[in-house]
Amino acid sequence: MAERVVSATRQRTAGQVGIPYVSDGWKPYEETIRTTYRDREPSGIRPGWDILRPTEGIRLTQAVKHRKGRRLIRVEVRATVGEPVEQPYPVHIERLNGVLRDRLGCLTRKTHAFAKQAELWDALFSLTLFEHNWIRPHIALRLRLLQPTKGHRYDQRTPAIAIGLADHSWTWRELLMMRGKAH
Repeated sequence: MAERVVSATRQRTAGQVGIPYVSDGWKPYEETIRTTYRDREPSGIRPGWDILRPTEGIRLTQAVKHRKGRRLIRVEVRATVGEPVEQPYPVHIERLNGVLRDRLGCLTRKTHAFAKQAELWDALFSLTLFEHNWIRPHIALRLRLLQPTKGHRYDQRTPAIAIGLADHSWTWRELLMMRGKAH
């Protein structure tokens, strides 16, 4: 599994420097990242004799949870490959995974709601991500208003608003009525 994930990521991010990975302490990730992210450099000794160097900027930070029974004792954060990443806890990814499982029945265990075709999966997943990023305000992104307006103390924002891609929360109607570019 680690090989498939890391290889696919390497292919999709070809040419990009500084790919940060965050994982738990599962050993196959470290081994796979070290073997997958190597670039050939001519040795100058003989044609075809290349040196494999680690890809510049590749990073793997592991957040390992230590427990005693069911109780969390401590979290050990270690930079396994390269420099540590800025946010070593995969909380944002886990939150998104939770949102996707909540909204897509095909991601839950013991379900009858299967996405049997790739096209159906792509459509469901894309619509869910659109709603998550463009329609639904996130409580962590809200801004406190200096003066309450219409009884509201906060300006509700979506991730798209927070990074400047939108100036308002979209509606499903806006998405459905949006005209695409003619090809």
